[in-house]
Amino acid sequence: MPTLRIISPAENMLKYAWEGDAKALTGADVTKFLDDFTGGKLQPHLKSEPIPDPMTVDGQTVLVGKSWEDVVKDSSKDVLVKYYAPWCGHCKALAPVWEELAKDVEGIEDLIIAKFDATANEVVGLDVRGYPTLKFYPKDNKDGVDYSGDRQLPDFQKWLSENSAAYKAARPADGAAAVEEEL
Repeated sequence: MPTLRIISPAENMLKYAWEGDAKALTGADVTKFLDDFTGGKLQPHLKSEPIPDPMTVDGQTVLVGKSWEDVVKDSSKDVLVKYYAPWCGHCKALAPVWEELAKDVEGIEDLIIAKFDATANEVVGLDVRGYPTLKFYPKDNKDGVDYSGDRQLPDFQKWLSENSAAYKAARPADGAAAVEEEL
């Protein structure tokens, strides 16, 4: 403290932090900071927890702001992400099912089941409006697809058998029939 930041409401409240020594701040520094902002030369300041080691535990990948792009945008993998808030009751209720799903698909190398604490991490262009938000990023559509189905293991398995190329390849039609029987 003190600090100098620009907050841009037009860009979903992105924040841009001045990196210099605030005690030595000059008018020229402020002018350059504003010019860099209007010229699109600044990178937004985004919250991110440290990348965990290991990133995957019991089949579930923990995403943070700094790892999101590398994992979600990987065009060789289908990625299903749960955006959650640690205090959210619905998120807590979904947690054991999400863990079960991650363990269920653990052997499918090109399918990732991930979780992202959206209260402690930020990503440019990601707008989470409620918790939990579930998004699927298939190999061929890294813009993402909202998941709005029911939230029990057989529901996720059935949905993945219809929407994930990785899941379909690992569990052909007979696997889909087994999921139907569970429902």
